[in-house]
Amino acid sequence: MNSNAYAANTALYAKLPYDSRKDFIDIAPLTKQPYVLVVGPSAGLKSVSELIAAAKAKPGQIKFGSAGMGSGTHFAAEKFKLATGIDAVHVPYKGGPEATADTVSGAVAFWFPPMAFAVKNIKENKLIPLGVTSSKRAGSLPNVPTIAEAGVAGFEDTSWVGIWAPAGIPTGVMDKLTKDVARALASPDLRDQLTKLGAEPMSMTQSEFSKFVRNEMESAGRIVQAAGIKQQ
Repeated sequence: MNSNAYAANTALYAKLPYDSRKDFIDIAPLTKQPYVLVVGPSAGLKSVSELIAAAKAKPGQIKFGSAGMGSGTHFAAEKFKLATGIDAVHVPYKGGPEATADTVSGAVAFWFPPMAFAVKNIKENKLIPLGVTSSKRAGSLPNVPTIAEAGVAGFEDTSWVGIWAPAGIPTGVMDKLTKDVARALASPDLRDQLTKLGAEPMSMTQSEFSKFVRNEMESAGRIVQAAGIKQQ
């Protein structure tokens, strides 16, 4: 089981100890959740458009945090930069708590935590949500617009999780895995728990998931190249 890091790694690392396209078979997606564009209370920003305007007024001066170089939170921010044309400086942290702390304090202007990680701090008014990266509003934050709604047309990005198996897995085993995953994700109890976490189940056939993963790999490659991220 892995996250969207599976797709990003092909663009981030020059030499992986495995071939993502040949050594594994894409079995099934599990869940997805949006990232949330958040700022600290001291930033004085109330909307996506205000953040964009502030960044364009001070090119190369506004900082954004992430949970680490090449993380999903980093890619979401780079994608946002490319979509809006802003010039902001990346500050990678060891993880989410550090990025959140410095956003709250104002050391960095914004970051894109996953929904499940952000909700508690938002409800405690430690972070101000400006927009969610999904194509529709999140049930746990119904009053927060999508970033596309807020003026960045077509913007969408999600943190997702899926499962893979070694190449050569018997077809019967692969079919059983996909059916078992689909049955589990259809459970009302599980769906309710996912909703509380700000996540939702993904529904794709094995071939659809395989195409989705390849598209995610290509997207990651474009972001790495456009953002000038050095391969490790």
